[in-house]
Amino acid sequence: MVNIDGFSKRLVIIMDYYDLSAASLAEKISVQRSSISHLLSGRNKPSLDFVLKILNEFPEVELYWLLNGTGEFPKNEKQPELAPTLFSIKEPNSIKENNLKTIEKSVQEGEIERIVIFYKDGTFKNYNA
Repeated sequence: MVNIDGFSKRLVIIMDYYDLSAASLAEKISVQRSSISHLLSGRNKPSLDFVLKILNEFPEVELYWLLNGTGEFPKNEKQPELAPTLFSIKEPNSIKENNLKTIEKSVQEGEIERIVIFYKDGTFKNYNA
């Protein structure tokens, strides 16, 4: 859920970072000036379309930071550490082999619906089959 007060504060941070007025931000992301005004005042909640326009125009903005303040702005260009894979986890060979066989069987039979990778910074990536 988006905290409207926090969202408007983060929108102001973005505008300050890029040295934009409300009118120039509206023009840059192709929305009406009143949309920016209503968001800044807390009258309206941001639409998905609005959030996507911000993310497309300003690649330094992280989605989770924009929506709920977690993460950082500007986005750290360093690639996040990948979670360990089954091949890098230290475990006894028999358990590892059984897990790999079970996963291979699931993949072959089309049983896997999605894979979610969780990062230490609280973010995650969701891969749907």
